[in-house]
Amino acid sequence: MRIIAGEHKGRNLKAVPGKATRPTTDKVKEAVFQMMGPFFNGGNCLDLFAGSGSLGIEAISRGMKHAIFVDNQNKAIQTIRENINQLKIAERTEIYRTEAKNALRALEKRQLKFSLILLDPPYKKYAYEDIIRTILRMGLLEENGFIYCEHDAAYQMPPIEPDLTIVKEAGYGTIGVTIYQKGTVI
Repeated sequence: MRIIAGEHKGRNLKAVPGKATRPTTDKVKEAVFQMMGPFFNGGNCLDLFAGSGSLGIEAISRGMKHAIFVDNQNKAIQTIRENINQLKIAERTEIYRTEAKNALRALEKRQLKFSLILLDPPYKKYAYEDIIRTILRMGLLEENGFIYCEHDAAYQMPPIEPDLTIVKEAGYGTIGVTIYQKGTVI
């Protein structure tokens, strides 16, 4: 697993040991970020269900100013810390070991807004639509911001809200990707 582009291009990242997480492949990561950017000019990123943190770290490498990583597994949190320390980007990150809904409530209280929210939960264990509606209700996604959903390729992500548009859907073997954007899409 490596960083595909940007400031830390080519650097290797550690994967979470064991089978509790499923790392996003380099091929998928490269294709997805090309769809959304491919580079960012600042902004905040939320990597919910972060695993190794590779998606949020890729966003930082491509120009995101700050990223918050959330996972509820100790091994994942340890791996994220190791990856962030190796790249010397700790000052641009926050890491939390908690359930996703608890993290969203805490972020709402802080009145944070994100230009990119990454959702890659364990397949079939979370209702994507509920999480996305919660994010929108709490006002966590800024205007023109993206929500990236990685899911089982057999699952068809639905339209969710009138001001949240599906801008890209793609399949990569058993992995499906759906990208939503808030606001008027040009």
